[in-house]
Amino acid sequence: MSDPLLSLKDVRAGYGDAVVLDGISFEIPENGSLAVLGRNGTGKSTLLLTIMGHTRLRRGALAWRGRDITRLAAHKRAQAGLGWVAQERDIFPSLSVEENLTVTARPGRWDLRSIYALFPRLEERRGNKGNHLSGGEQQMLAFGRALMTNPALLLLDEPLEGLAPIIVDELTDAIRRMTADEGAAFILVEQHSHLALSMTAEAIVLERGSIAHRAKSADLLADPATLERLVGLAVADGAA
Repeated sequence: MSDPLLSLKDVRAGYGDAVVLDGISFEIPENGSLAVLGRNGTGKSTLLLTIMGHTRLRRGALAWRGRDITRLAAHKRAQAGLGWVAQERDIFPSLSVEENLTVTARPGRWDLRSIYALFPRLEERRGNKGNHLSGGEQQMLAFGRALMTNPALLLLDEPLEGLAPIIVDELTDAIRRMTADEGAAFILVEQHSHLALSMTAEAIVLERGSIAHRAKSADLLADPATLERLVGLAVADGAA
């Protein structure tokens, strides 16, 4: 049996003296997809930051395709094939759309042509500065820029937060196409639980920094009572 793409074993991590995650263990196979659900403050974003190497790891281990990356610097993890779309987007406001996309590009399947095919709106605005884009367009740009690094695993931190419904539809369609057409692996942190579950194969629910529940996404989606108990009905329905 081949090694998983990413594995976490008994990870305990946080910031400074504060512990946010405790006893986190899971694996992502090649081409796998995982929804990370939970109420606010349960450690979802911290989990992605820990995978990228931006938190203080107190215990446990992380492995990438069988290689220990527990002490590997964040930029080395990115070079190894980890891509990240941060909640804050973090685009370069003074660079054009095209410059944002090409500044960190690496050789591979995803190039300007394929990104513009995925997001035609970005091609229309390729000469616009980052700070002249709408919030939804900035999110598309952040997504496209991450893909331009040609990652093997993409970490998505609440990519649909605060966006208009039409932009949500465009982004969810892009994620589905990325998965169906390219077999891309990703971890999705998302408050819209039904959407997250509809786009992923597996799911975990965090509670107080630990995994309170794990299941096939389809099974959890078909169990509204459990979903309501774990994350709350309003969140599960995608309501504000």
